[in-house]
Amino acid sequence: MNVQAVLFDCDGVLVDSEPATFDLLGEELAAHGLSMSHDEMERMFIGGTIEGVARQAREMGATLPDDWVESYYIRLYARLREGVALMPGIADLLDRLDAAGIAYAVGSNGRMAKMEATLGQYPDIKARLEGRLFSGQDMGCPKPAPDLYLHAARAVGADPTACVVIEDSATGARAAKNAGMRCLGYAPQGANPRLAAEGAELFTDMAQVPKLIGLG
Repeated sequence: MNVQAVLFDCDGVLVDSEPATFDLLGEELAAHGLSMSHDEMERMFIGGTIEGVARQAREMGATLPDDWVESYYIRLYARLREGVALMPGIADLLDRLDAAGIAYAVGSNGRMAKMEATLGQYPDIKARLEGRLFSGQDMGCPKPAPDLYLHAARAVGADPTACVVIEDSATGARAAKNAGMRCLGYAPQGANPRLAAEGAELFTDMAQVPKLIGLG
């Protein structure tokens, strides 16, 4: 396969924003009558949207107010601006892709404002992604629909069949599969059956990606 572009998810792939996100979500749900562990929230909500979280949480008995989604976003962005780590190896991987002439872009279910709050902490990385950050929520086509990744491929002038997606959630892997794209599943803790079940090829370290896409 001649890879023309690598399309990244953002949360959990480029930035380690999920611990802070789930910490706040757990606090919020508990305050409205629904106690869930981090593992339970991850299994149910990872890769989705906050709108979807609100819908599911209400079905499970949470008494979330009507304006909860927007108020949650305000609190979330503030929490994330306190500091999130860049995933290990991302800068080196982008260097390798640049050297090989392989395009890259980001397709996230998070809003653009969330990416501003997280990637904005790394100006050098964000500058390299200028014009190549795309939000499924803002565009009205969140994963697992294929539209987000198909749009990202078009934006960088790549054939969808020659794109590789890097994802950490089953929802994102399904979006890649729906778009007809190969998916590498980032699983730094090792086994991830839900990710693998969507056809993602699991790997544990960003340093493995060049070899996986044929750069040696």
